Amino acid sequence: MSIDRIGTTPRYSDAVAHGGTVYLVEVPQTLDADIATQTREVLAAIERLLLRAGSDKSRLLMVTIYLRDMADYATMNAIWDAWLPEGTAPARACVQAVLANPDFAVEMAVVAAR
Repeated sequence: MSIDRIGTTPRYSDAVAHGGTVYLVEVPQTLDADIATQTREVLAAIERLLLRAGSDKSRLLMVTIYLRDMADYATMNAIWDAWLPEGTAPARACVQAVLANPDFAVEMAVVAAR
């Protein structure tokens, strides 16, 4: 079975697909933005990458959400709930973490079916 990589750099790929599964991680682009803007950016980027990999947001299997501050949990969840198609919720974890860039308010790791 082949491994398909999208947006590969020397350090990481934007997405990797193997068989019927897609793996990706997204971070925000606007570093001085609030949690709402950063969450919307991350979800939009996830949606674009899933489409490029032959999947979509209705096929999410597992999502791990990393928040810089759990005080942002309710705001992030409201945006997540509006974005996710009804009846397609994946298994999900949300944890507070020290992120690689201190300006990231959110980071998401995704596993989806193709």
